[in-house]
Parts: sequence; structure tokens; C-alpha cells
Amino acid sequence: MTLTTMKRNLPALFRLFVTVLLSVSVVLPFVFQTLAEEIVESKKCKDLLLGQYLCAEPEIDPDTQQPRGCSKDKKVANVTCKTAPEVVCDGSTNVTFQLEVPCKWTNGHSFETALLLSVFLGMFGVDRFYLGYPAIGLLKFATLGFMFLGQLIDILLIATQVLGPSDGSSYVLDYYGAATARIIKDNDTYLFPGD
Repeated sequence: MTLTTMKRNLPALFRLFVTVLLSVSVVLPFVFQTLAEEIVESKKCKDLLLGQYLCAEPEIDPDTQQPRGCSKDKKVANVTCKTAPEVVCDGSTNVTFQLEVPCKWTNGHSFETALLLSVFLGMFGVDRFYLGYPAIGLLKFATLGFMFLGQLIDILLIATQVLGPSDGSSYVLDYYGAATARIIKDNDTYLFPGD
């Protein structure tokens, strides 16, 4: 096509360009809307962010003070959750689903009992026998709590929940009580440099 032919066909080229733009502007919103719907529908309920669902309070076992269903192996319990209004997961709205929450497995060792035994009978090693450490209990008994220094150290260790039962379980504490959680720094954590 030469320059003179293009000048003569300019209105036709302009009409073709406008027609293409109009057809694209009609089709593109439909394509983007379809893609957005597919992305929203493919979201799993377990991947929702906090605030996009509401969970019921877990059913607390009165003996262990932990959610029912907490086991030694998994250390998680299931709670029933419902999505917030207009939040879509698993392809629909107003979905009820099960979410796993962490729990602390307990084996019946009471925190209050361990602390009271350590304060009043720690010099005889009764606290260590209660927690499942018979060898240290015998040493404390034979040396009168390592001359009361071992008793003082055990009171601090039990009060701060550093020393727990020997089977690896947690103390029985009120579910909404003053439990501690250890923060561990390893290769998966990142420490921000100070200013």
C-alpha cells in the first residue's frame, strides 16, 4: 500500500480501528470478570484470612482444660467455623467448615499442685517425684533439696513453666489462664536488624 492509497482509505482504516476498540472494550470486562470469579471460587476455606470467618468457641474438656479431641500425636483440635457474609470459599458463600487450632496435650499434671509441692515439700524432692523425675527427687531427698538451693531453683523453674512433666505433656491450666508459650528462633525465623 502506498502513501496516497493510505490517505484515501484513512476514514475506512479509522472506522476499522474504532470497531476493533469497541469490540475489545465489550469483551475484556467479561473476560476479567470470569477470571476473577474463577480465582475467588478456587480459594479454599482453610486459606481464608483472619476476619473472613468466625469460629465458635472450642468445647473445653473439664479434666484437661484443653479443646476436646486434642491428642499427643497431632496437638491440634477441630473447631467449627463459618465464613463471613459475601466471602466465597470452596465455590459458595456462607460455608461452615472445620478448622484446626493448636492445643496443648496434658496428662493430668496440675500446675498448681506442682508449684505447691515445690514450695512446701521441695526440699524432700516430692515435686520431682510428682513430675516424673525420680532420680533427681532422690538426690533432693538425700541432700535436703541440695541445701535448699535446689528447692529455690525448682520453684522458679516450675513457676515459669520451664520445668514440666517428664512425659512431654503440658500442665493442666485453665484454658484462658496464664499459660506460657516458648518462642524458638531457628532457620525458619527471621530477625529484623535493630535501628
